[in-house]
Parts: sequence; C-alpha cells; structure tokens
Amino acid sequence: MFETLSDRLTSVFSSLRSKGRLSDADIDATCREIRIALLEADVALPVVKTFVAQVKERARGAEVSQALNPAQQVVKIVNDELIEILGGETRRLRLAKNPPTVIMLAGLQGAGKTTLAGKLARHLREQNHVPLLVAADLQRPNAVQQLSVVAERAGVAVYAPEPGNGVGDPVAVARQSIDHARRQQHDIVIIDTAGRLGIDQELMKQAADIRDAVSPDEVLFVVDAMIGQDAVSTAQAFMEGVGFDGVVLTKLDGDARGGAALSVRHITGKPIMFASTGEKLEDFDAFHPDRMASRILDMGDILTLIEQAQKTFDEQEAARMAGKLTSGEGFTLEDFLEQMMMVRKMGPIKNLLGMMPGMGQMRDQLNQIDDRDLDRVAAIIRSMTPAERADPKIIKGSRRERIAKGSGVTVTEVNNLVVRFFEAQKMMKRVTSGMGIPGMPGGRKAKAAQKKAGKGRRVSGDPRKAALAKGASGGAGKSPDLGGALGNLGAGQLPPGIELPPGFDPSKFKFPGQK
Repeated sequence: MFETLSDRLTSVFSSLRSKGRLSDADIDATCREIRIALLEADVALPVVKTFVAQVKERARGAEVSQALNPAQQVVKIVNDELIEILGGETRRLRLAKNPPTVIMLAGLQGAGKTTLAGKLARHLREQNHVPLLVAADLQRPNAVQQLSVVAERAGVAVYAPEPGNGVGDPVAVARQSIDHARRQQHDIVIIDTAGRLGIDQELMKQAADIRDAVSPDEVLFVVDAMIGQDAVSTAQAFMEGVGFDGVVLTKLDGDARGGAALSVRHITGKPIMFASTGEKLEDFDAFHPDRMASRILDMGDILTLIEQAQKTFDEQEAARMAGKLTSGEGFTLEDFLEQMMMVRKMGPIKNLLGMMPGMGQMRDQLNQIDDRDLDRVAAIIRSMTPAERADPKIIKGSRRERIAKGSGVTVTEVNNLVVRFFEAQKMMKRVTSGMGIPGMPGGRKAKAAQKKAGKGRRVSGDPRKAALAKGASGGAGKSPDLGGALGNLGAGQLPPGIELPPGFDPSKFKFPGQK
C-alpha cells in the first residue's frame, strides 16, 4: 500500500546520512521532498501542509542542531509526526456497561462492509466475546445471503429475519436484533447497514434512523483505502449526515498509494480503529499508528510479527520442538513439515518478511517469493513414507523417483530438498553442540580438552611452568585451581618484565563459577 511513499522517504533520508550537520537549506530541501512524496501518495493537501510545517519547525529546533546524528534525528521527527497524524495511539472498542454492545457499520457501497462485519465478528470471538451479526442491508441483491455465509465461516450467529433484495424494514430489523441478542445472550451486536452509491440522501437518512433506533455504542465508518482523497469528502459527508466514532480501513493490501489512511484521521478527527489487509477473515487487526508509521519508514513491524507468531504457534508444541533440538534427538523431515505448516498459517511469506526492518530495499526479491514453492515442498514430504521422513538417508534413486511421481515434481527437486535438509541438520547439530566454542556445553573443543586432561602430561623442566601446570590441573578428578597456581608464583617467580597489579592477591583469584 505505502510502497511509493516508503521508497521516496527512504531515498530522502539516505541523502542526509552523509551530512554531519544540517543547514537550513538541507532542511528545506528535505521538507520539499517529503511534501512531494506525500502528494504523490494522494494525501490531502491540508494534511500535507500541516505535516511539513511541523517537521520543518522541529527540524530547526535544538533536538536536531545539538544531535550527534542529525539525519537520525530527522527520521525520528518524521516518525513521530506520522504517528501523530495517524492517531497517536491505538483506540480500542468501547464496551457497554450493560450488554449487548452495539456496533453499527456504515460506508459506501463496495467498501467491503459485509466481509468486514465477518472479520470483526471473528476478531471479537477470538477475544472470548459472543457476537451476533445483523443483516440490515436489505437493498443490495443477495446482501443477506452473503452475510449469512460470512457468519458461518466466522463461526458466529446471524440475525436475518427478512430476505432482503428490497424487501423488509432495516430499521425494524436493527431494533428487533437487540432484544434477540439479549434473549440469546450475545454480548456484542454488529449491524451491517446498506451501502451508498455516493452521497445518497435517502440511504443517509436510513442510516441515521437506524442509529437513533438502536443507540449504538460505536458507529464505525468503513472506507476503502484505495479511493485516495475521495475518502476525505465521503468521510466528511458521513460525519455531517450520520456521525461516526471511528474509521475502519479496508483493502490495505492493494496497490493504491495509501493517501486515505493519512488523510481521514486528520480531517475528521476520528481515530482509525481497525485495518483489513487481505481477503481472508483472519486478515484483520487493530490499527496501530506507531507500527504503521514504522512500516512506512521501512523500519519493520516486529511487534505484529511476534503477535502473529503467538496466535499461530502452539506453546507446548514449540517447547517440545525446542527440547527435541537441544536434547540431540534429531530434527526429522516430519518435524520440518510441521514447522513449515505453522509458518504457512501466519500468512504469505512475502508479507511476513516485509515486516522485517530494511526489507523495503529488497522489494524486488520479495516479489519473486512464491508461496507455492512451500506447497511443493510439503507435497514432496507428504509423498514419503514415515520411515523416509524419519531417516532421509534411505532415500535412494528408486525411492526418489517414486516420491517425485507422487508429488508431481522432478527428481531434481526431490534431490535438492534432501540435500538442503541434510545441510540444515548439520547446522542444527553444530548449534546444539556448541559450534566448537570453548566453554559452551557440548562444544567439540571443550570435549577434546576434557579428554586430553585425562591423559598423562609431560612435566616441564622449568619450575615456574611446572608449578603453574600442577596448580592448574589440580590433580586427577579435581577442578582446575588457577588461583592456587597463581598463588604459588610470588613476585620474584614471575618471568622478567611481568609484574602483578598493586594490591592483587593471586591466591584469592577465582574464575567465574569456581568456589
């Protein structure tokens, strides 16, 4: 969504990093580029003027002039102002003191209200609420049927007493749904209203009548993020005609320039509360201004990535897998398939990698990533027998040919998977064995040192070296006592030119972990 804006801002800031101090001319040039970037992103002109003025004022202040790295300070200022213009902080739903909480959805036709109603219901169900979807859109053909299908996919109930398609009174349906929710013990009611083809006074009045009939706790204005500056005029019309408490952005996964997201909040003064980022019901979450600003500036969104992982990965399964790796039992192709399927559930790999900092500079490579490659790998593994998954070493020529036919791939692809798996297995063994680093549990060098320590050693003819070796070894079966060894060396016994620090008592020297 914000690719163009992100690329422009990144190039602006890269030109600042080579400057030790920023002059007024540098600041003016930077702000000019920021203005162009925002206008190209279809941000409303009043928003652009306010944003650039704030950045310019702060950039000329003490926080930049006295900074050790002025370029980083300017990036911080732009980040702060982006967060402010996007709403400052995440706004949560206001829940009614006496259930049910009534949420009314309003917006233009085609903005995605019906699908979003299902996404919001699923989102609330995962938070242990019992939502009810209400089919109050009786104008659009098959709107009631669509909501019923979406409700079934989301695993929530739907209230649809009227068939729709121009039949029924939406105000009466909305009013009756509240009593129905109380009887069925639903704590949240989500009312899907009819969309409008532009500024339709009749349907605007209908939305106002529904609002007056049910007194909603939240009126959410659903806006298509791809319509650019038109979102501003539409939002203002709804604000005057119906009024709303928050904004929901849909189609944030599109290729539009994203100006609506940066404009609606500033123009209406109402916070962006939720964002829809895909076609699936799970592609929906609360809107976080700080995370969105971080994405725009190509600084990643690690918090969202962690939250998605927590939702997808089972803690007990993750602990079992970690224990299997550290215990040295081995990591099989079956384990690899399970982990890959968990990552697959988190969403498109391109989106996940896009949340990492600096990935905006690798957008061409990310666009070449195809999730179907993972599906092919899964097909190859599933074409193997349990014995082959547990011990890939037995996969020879005839077996590889059978697996290739069963998964619909070439023998070369099967070979590549097996080879890459063996390489990954070796890497895991190195990690779990300490990678040969002295002091790490299981390290090869540590084991070699222990083995060597058990053998007899030659005693040096130099008494100083012999005393040091004797004290360090501490005898067979004893832990090294380097403090004792150093204690045997007085100042006169040290090699010429070496002196102990003033006040240092070698007999009391202990290494970490030594009693």
